[in-house]
Amino acid sequence: MSHQEPVARRMYDLIEPIGLTPYFADESDQALLSLGLRNQWDAYFAGRAAPFGRSVPAEVVHAVFYNFAPGEVARHIPKVWDLTTPEAALAARERGCVAGLRRILGDLADAPGVERAADLLLKAAISAPVEGRALYAALRALPVPQAPLARLWHAATLLREHRGDGHIVALLAEGIGGTEAHVLHALSVDMPAHEFGRIGHLPAAQLDAVIDGMRDRGLVGADGWLTSAGRAAKERVEAMTDRLAEAPYNALDADEIDRLVKELEPISAAVQADFPW
Repeated sequence: MSHQEPVARRMYDLIEPIGLTPYFADESDQALLSLGLRNQWDAYFAGRAAPFGRSVPAEVVHAVFYNFAPGEVARHIPKVWDLTTPEAALAARERGCVAGLRRILGDLADAPGVERAADLLLKAAISAPVEGRALYAALRALPVPQAPLARLWHAATLLREHRGDGHIVALLAEGIGGTEAHVLHALSVDMPAHEFGRIGHLPAAQLDAVIDGMRDRGLVGADGWLTSAGRAAKERVEAMTDRLAEAPYNALDADEIDRLVKELEPISAAVQADFPW
């Protein structure tokens, strides 16, 4: 690992593929849809919002998830809780994700490295302060799975949402709204905002208004691409996100970090090779 590269950035590259299992492995959606949910977005909101329980309204989920357009959360929360329970959704999500990882990893799923990685990753994942991190705190309140592959996925999810909570802080510090965050990301990788999957479905006038607001603030130029100020804002957001994501890894010493990287590399590579990035 480069001494110049933040630990959180290196770990993000290894952990993010595992944390994305609910969104790319068909087994997760299948397990949730088997509960009677109507579609993949029902599955998304039921699975991800379940740690908050059924009484948290759409407005709160919208605030915590941050980057959905107005009204999108309310199409699914609280309706999903008329169809299933948070407890059933949590169990189905874990069951589906573990099945997906087992299919992807093959024999590697039962290799000793999975358990070693799970133990180290969990040590980091449950060590960080919860203050100011609503979704991470909700996940921390859940029981830790015992099976190594399930424990690995659970730890990766904790760390992904810990980082996500910090990312929202970084966006807020830059004055970047939820839909704006998607525009900022799309343009930073040279993709027109209207083609980015998470916002491409929005009415053109709605998305144009968001882009116009960013243009008025000097983040987007007349050509529709990021200005130097826009790119600088994106870099500041990513740097702050990395800084705020460091805390869990302070629980591991340098040797443990190196061992964790070694164990995660083949797992993460296998997952990345399977997912349609």
